[in-house]
Amino acid sequence: MDRLIYTAMTGAKHILEQQATTSNNLANATTTGFRAQLDSFRAVPVLGDGMPTRAFVVDATVGTDFSTGSVQMTGRNLDVAVQGKGWLAVEKPDGTEAYTRAGSLKLNENGVLQTQNGLNVLGETGPLTIPPDVSVAIGKDGTISTIPAGSKPNAVQVIGRLKLVNPPEENLVRGDDGLFKTKDGTTPDADAAVNVAGGMLENSNVNVVESMVSMINLSRQFEMQMKLLQNAENNATKASQILSLS
Repeated sequence: MDRLIYTAMTGAKHILEQQATTSNNLANATTTGFRAQLDSFRAVPVLGDGMPTRAFVVDATVGTDFSTGSVQMTGRNLDVAVQGKGWLAVEKPDGTEAYTRAGSLKLNENGVLQTQNGLNVLGETGPLTIPPDVSVAIGKDGTISTIPAGSKPNAVQVIGRLKLVNPPEENLVRGDDGLFKTKDGTTPDADAAVNVAGGMLENSNVNVVESMVSMINLSRQFEMQMKLLQNAENNATKASQILSLS
């Protein structure tokens, strides 16, 4: 009897966790550069005295869907979309390096190039600073060029280049802040093969229809686990009645 309870109880618990993951994906369906989170589960025997006759459900892996999202044209000079594989390098508040696909950039009051969340965008030599009163253009290779206001179009000055990296996807892990970092703590070098498109943003890769269908399926699976627990309770009650008669 308790074998059924182990499986149904832990199965229901992790279905709720997967439902939370799916809800988070749906909540970020319009978040720029968001990567959908994936969950999978497996059965594990309960180890203890005697034979492992009982099993419970655990998280097998918590991964990420690294497929690219659709690209939307904005026409804004400080918007960039990474084309294909690759990431923008940013500096976290603790000074460590992290990676994102959210290319909606801005300038703070000191002219430092930042993400919309206020994180410094890294160039190949550190944070990038843009002088005032200039027009900014970001090239395909991440090069940032400026033209002073009132100057001729040929008066182009190169400020720096975005640090674009492409570490192995299996070495990336999502942090609680939504940024990615390497599992082994290494800092990858800039990859010249990574390109960006200026004046564009990459949308989230969450498939809203699939996520809604997944929520319905998970809800039905949870109801099934609850019915299994009810059946276990009914079986225990009837067994107690039979024993009391004997």
